[in-house]
Parts: sequence; structure tokens; C-alpha cells
Amino acid sequence: MSNKLEILEEYQKAASKLSQLKNQEAELIHSKTQDTNDTVVIKPQFGNEMNHLNQECMQLNMILEAMDASED
Repeated sequence: MSNKLEILEEYQKAASKLSQLKNQEAELIHSKTQDTNDTVVIKPQFGNEMNHLNQECMQLNMILEAMDASED
């Protein structure tokens, strides 16, 4: 099993990548909707990858919380 520092680094990488994808998705949507008053239909381009990264972050966070609890 990895040590706490390695798990924290994995969590930070996944969270950073997730944030980057969310920003890219938001920029794509914003650039398409600037000059329109119509209803916008959002079709995520990175949905599967964002879901995977979100699940990974949740799992790593639970591991880190368990490690913290075991230290107390």
C-alpha cells in the first residue's frame, strides 16, 4: 500500500486534472453562447473522463481521511 504522501500526490494530480477539464468545458460553453439569447444545450465533451476523475478523487479522499483517523 502506498504511503500517505504518495496518495496525497495522486489526489492532487487527479483534482488538478479534473479542475482543468471543468475549466476547458466552461470555456467551450462560454465561447459558444456569448452572442445568443437562445437556450443553450450543453453536451459535455469530457464527461466520462471527469466522472472517472471525480470517482478517483472521492476514493483517494476517503483513504486519506481513514489514514488521518487512524493516526488519532
